[in-house]
Amino acid sequence: MPPPERPRTRLNLQQRSILAGEAAAAEAAVETALDHPTDANAAAFFDVDNTVIQGASIFHLARGLHRREFFTTRDILSAAWKQAYFRIVGVEDPEHVAEARSAALSFIEGHTVKELQDLGEEIFDEAMAHRIWPGTRALAQLHLDQGQRVWLVTAAPVEIAQTIARRLGLTGAMGTVAEHVDGVYTGRLVGDMLHGPAKAEAIKALAARESLDLARCSAYSDSYNDLPMLSMVGDPCAINPDAKLRAHARAQGWRIRDYRTGRKAARAGLLVGAVAGAVTGAVAAGVSLRGRRR
Repeated sequence: MPPPERPRTRLNLQQRSILAGEAAAAEAAVETALDHPTDANAAAFFDVDNTVIQGASIFHLARGLHRREFFTTRDILSAAWKQAYFRIVGVEDPEHVAEARSAALSFIEGHTVKELQDLGEEIFDEAMAHRIWPGTRALAQLHLDQGQRVWLVTAAPVEIAQTIARRLGLTGAMGTVAEHVDGVYTGRLVGDMLHGPAKAEAIKALAARESLDLARCSAYSDSYNDLPMLSMVGDPCAINPDAKLRAHARAQGWRIRDYRTGRKAARAGLLVGAVAGAVTGAVAAGVSLRGRRR
């Protein structure tokens, strides 16, 4: 069970990020048997969406849950449209943002942790396994071969992140933590989505727990939003980067790896920000509509 959420007073962004990061680090159980790494003070941290896996893992999860009738097509399309509109127009109603945050992942309210874990295994096999980028997987394996531990760091639910890490033979994973009591989800988050600054907080907490030297650690991501995570390690690398991250990486002399074709890279630069954000917001907030009707 994750640490209890702080009293439900209004938290600012930094406080929510810290809470989400600490919760993610606390849930970061070791998934593989690398109990005695030969290079224990160094590790690698990988974002998941468009870095390890093609597309958004939370989208693949949502599609799998939709097929299992967790929510209706109308629910997710309505929520996706609202999220896309706010992102494209650039105007967000504070009440809408607060509602979206409080509703995040509430579509699993009343379901058990074991149920989501089991479904995550099924959905990984049917929708994610064949979408792993071979080049990124090889990079992760290189760190393992050097005796270093490898962690996924993602906004996806921690249960799904841990499934991906286990299936790829990685050390473990940190993801968004949904509050649960006696193994049953309450429909609330612990802190916030593990996104942007929250990822850096999670790595900071894990590094303190595992005695990692961040100057000797590596981090990999496709998104400029992950700059806080990339900037805190000694060896950052841009994988399949968006335009802003590519420019920043070039300016800083960071490594860049792109496993997409030229056409895919061009499409990604135009669509990833709006569409992936819309899908993430839709899954996090919109699909809760069905749960509220039950």
